[in-house]
Amino acid sequence: MSTGSKNPLAAAEAADKKRKRAIQAGVAAVLVALVVAIGVGIAMNSDSDTSGGSGSSAAEGLPALPATVGTVTPSGSVLIGNPDAKVKVRVVADLQCPACKQFESANGLALAQAAADGTASVEYQVISFLDKVSTNQYSSRAGNAAYCVARSDANKFPTWLQLMFHRQPAEGGAGLSNEQLVAIATETGYTDPAVATCINDKAMADTLAKTTQTVLSSGLKGTPSVFVNGQLIESDAVYTEDGLASVIADAAK
Repeated sequence: MSTGSKNPLAAAEAADKKRKRAIQAGVAAVLVALVVAIGVGIAMNSDSDTSGGSGSSAAEGLPALPATVGTVTPSGSVLIGNPDAKVKVRVVADLQCPACKQFESANGLALAQAAADGTASVEYQVISFLDKVSTNQYSSRAGNAAYCVARSDANKFPTWLQLMFHRQPAEGGAGLSNEQLVAIATETGYTDPAVATCINDKAMADTLAKTTQTVLSSGLKGTPSVFVNGQLIESDAVYTEDGLASVIADAAK
């Protein structure tokens, strides 16, 4: 046997080792791809599950509202700022109302700033009369949620309201689910389990109904209704960017 001939057993072992290495490399590649896919899937699910709508408030470009002090009045309204402020603003809104969303988008920051610097107090009266334009009674469920979060911590209410209007569902279809309402509350900082229970059980439904009846029987013609020192504001300032700021400034003189 010449020294240049190949050993069949050694050749077979070498081929077997090469085949095992190829299999191991293939398995590793599959595992890496699987881990990446799972990671992407978890991230996407996390985004959709916790947003309650269309992503986090930070990603939605909403203005940061200044810190304010809030209280719940005996009638159930949410009062933001110093109740003894010279200018008193009252806002009546339904969370399903598209015009209310427009008002909040235009003037929510101006109201929060006026309350924070002591120029005005802002009273929010949330009512519910638009259940007929959703398939799952969104108006009353969202209104109930408003009283749930306000009762827990009225200080966070303006930010919660801002986010709720930003994610307002279109009329004619299903509104946000209770699960999504709870997610928005949690995102705003309402982490007390009692808030979720209140939203799911509609624990403030009677308070909402009484407030709605009282406000509507007073002759209110629609929402939003915005009053400054008792006077209904019917100008374009209601829907103009920071339009109420000048109205409040004039009333403070």
